[in-house]
Amino acid sequence: QVQLVESGGGLVQAGGSLRLPCAASGCIFSINAMNWYRQAPGKQRELVATITSGGSTHYADSVKGRFTISRDNAKNTVYLQMNSLKPEDTAVYYCMLDHSNRAGLRYNNWGQGTQVTVSS
Repeated sequence: QVQLVESGGGLVQAGGSLRLPCAASGCIFSINAMNWYRQAPGKQRELVATITSGGSTHYADSVKGRFTISRDNAKNTVYLQMNSLKPEDTAVYYCMLDHSNRAGLRYNNWGQGTQVTVSS
């Protein structure tokens, strides 16, 4: 069983910052990537940021230059630092772990989500 626990969400004014940690635990053999997604009301879930096992990072155009994804390998924890927040960043943010078992089978596990609300 693999569990992901996000935290750090909340209400912040436009221009403010939040840091979202996501801790992974359980039977994890090999991590391929850790990702942050978000879903705003009435919209599809979208990929916000990815950090690969090699440390490469990728961002949605809408957050480039404002959000930073990082990882603490020893703690199996991924962070999303969000700066210069805008009202359109309001969404439930989900952590997703892309990992493989000893046999090479690949799995995606999701956290429960954390609400981020940015007021104008």
